[in-house]
Amino acid sequence: MTTINVSFNEEQRINQWWLKLILLVTLGTLVYAIYDFAQTDTTATEQISFYAGLVLGFAAIMLVWFWKLTTRIDNYGITVKCPLVHKKVNWDDIQSLEVLDYGFVGGWGIRIWTKYGTVYNTSGRIGMAIVLKNKKKFLVGTQKESELKTIVEKWKNT
Repeated sequence: MTTINVSFNEEQRINQWWLKLILLVTLGTLVYAIYDFAQTDTTATEQISFYAGLVLGFAAIMLVWFWKLTTRIDNYGITVKCPLVHKKVNWDDIQSLEVLDYGFVGGWGIRIWTKYGTVYNTSGRIGMAIVLKNKKKFLVGTQKESELKTIVEKWKNT
């Protein structure tokens, strides 16, 4: 098993002020909808649809509000965690690593079917592209570009 003497930790959250404002307005709209819905006469089907929509709406708000992307790189490999994902890759499974400007891939969070494979990001345009020996690809966004470049150089020199 290949080991590299490195230690890297990064936690990122979605903290764009305008996105949080949109979430707060959406939350206010959901609360108003509850008030307004309680004052109307509805059928059982309408009630089920309404409450299902509320649950989905609140779940989406909570997911974005509490989103956290954690990247940990240690002697044994790379670990990426975010809601619904826990990915661990050993150094021996990696074919290539590159820190690059990936541009805008359609938003933040998890983006699938991009030219980099699955992209995990919270903001910005810089990330570490990883290609595995089994040809699967993914990219992890970062705010610590220079630290990741140092790690990639260490990996390339092993």
